[in-house]
This record gives sequence, structure tokens and C-alpha cells, in this order.
Amino acid sequence: MKKFIYWVPALVWMGIIFYSSSTPYEEQNVKPLLGNWFDLSGLIPLFEGFSFTYHYSEVSVESRGIAGFIEFFIRKGAHVTVFLVLTVLIYYAIRKTTRETFQWSIIIAWFATLVYAISDELHQGITPNRTPYYGDVVLDGIGGLIAVMLISLVYYFRYRNQR
Repeated sequence: MKKFIYWVPALVWMGIIFYSSSTPYEEQNVKPLLGNWFDLSGLIPLFEGFSFTYHYSEVSVESRGIAGFIEFFIRKGAHVTVFLVLTVLIYYAIRKTTRETFQWSIIIAWFATLVYAISDELHQGITPNRTPYYGDVVLDGIGGLIAVMLISLVYYFRYRNQR
């Protein structure tokens, strides 16, 4: 039972992700904040000709306005960051509560993160004004891979002198 405490941060983080996925888009919209608090007009010339499609919609300054364009990258960056943190927390819990090797711990942590990312997108499918999209799972997985690389670097530098 004492070992359960190591899983609390990961479970709390999963709860935060679940809560965030339960919140309709309108309640998470940061465009008004960006537009009201910051003068983003100076960024328009930098991104004016930049355009791509994500989940069947155009992402550009022309289609979303500068605040919507910036918000898109904030939201997608949040996907990467949130699931990077989740991978680290799961890895930590595994290392503290099992006898798995470093390699298996990191593989299990990344796989568990992917499974949770998939379940998160499925959950968004039943949340009003939210839509599931596999592209977000890819971003979540990239966040997990960045965590794997960071954990591996720390592991390498910490234990290289012991070999």
C-alpha cells in the first residue's frame, strides 16, 4: 500500500487531463485573452502567408485571425507538454514500485501514455463541442517520446560512470 503513493501524481495528472477533456471548447478558448491582453498585430506579417490543414480545417492568420492562429499552437503545444509530463510521472511510478529494468520501464510508461491518449480522444468524442482526432494522439505520443529521450539522457549521464 505504501507504494501506491508513487502513483498518486500520475493519477492526479490523468484526472486533470480528463477534466480538461470534459470541458467544452468554448470554456477553454484563450482567443479573447490573447486579443484583449496582447497586441498581436505585429505578428501578422510574420505568419500571413503561412497556411496548412489540420483536422479538415485551414490553419492560417487569414482563416483564424492572429489570436486564433496563436491559440492553435498553444493548444497543440499543450498536448505535447501534458503527455510529456504524464510519461515522466508514469515512468517514475513504475521505477519506484516495480523491479522492471530501465528499458522496460520506459517502454511501459510510453505505451501507457499512448493508451491514455487514445482513451482521452475517445472521451472527447462524447464531450459536447469536442471532437476526437488521431492527430492529437500523434502529438501526445510525440510528447511521450520527448519524455523518453529526456529520461534516457538523465539516466545516461547519471549512470555512465557506474558502468
